[in-house]
Amino acid sequence: MDPEYIQKLNQTICQCQRCPLGKTRTKAVPGEGSLEAKVMCIGEAPGASEDKEGRPFCGRAGGVLDEMLALAGLTRQEIFIGNILKCRPPDNRNPHDEEIALCTPYLDAQIEYIKPKVICCLGNFSTGYIMRKFGLAAKVQGITKIHGNIFITTSPYGKIKIMPIFHPAVVTYDINKKPVLANDFRILKNIPK
Repeated sequence: MDPEYIQKLNQTICQCQRCPLGKTRTKAVPGEGSLEAKVMCIGEAPGASEDKEGRPFCGRAGGVLDEMLALAGLTRQEIFIGNILKCRPPDNRNPHDEEIALCTPYLDAQIEYIKPKVICCLGNFSTGYIMRKFGLAAKVQGITKIHGNIFITTSPYGKIKIMPIFHPAVVTYDINKKPVLANDFRILKNIPK
């Protein structure tokens, strides 16, 4: 492993101007966590707190994520957390297809470097991108239908388990989703890694 590779990748992300989001961001959010993580959590895009701090999931949704990770017996230090987009879309709007196409090579490089055994896709955008990337396009459905399911596929570095989960932000506006989210993270706890 070459930690300098990730440092250089992070510098490139922080200087990126591939799409218009580079001009409107405060800080890019490359991602953080263990470079030897067996589990990666991939969200959609930075929000206001993340844009300000340059760290993933540091706002209210991050508090929910931390609580859910504890249910799965995991900490931020032992996983890697990233996003499909590395810069915040204005007003937290959904990512545009062209932004996803321009930004995901960074995420692809992180996945290839870390070689996780499990990828938790947090929300629809992450689920759609990751499942298509790993040859599961035919199984892509809305997160409400496939959350908590485990899809096993192959990657250049071996078998990988992909698990769609509701984005933790859902709990910040619909508290009734918290037990569902908690159950999904309990399933994650029991996945062999």
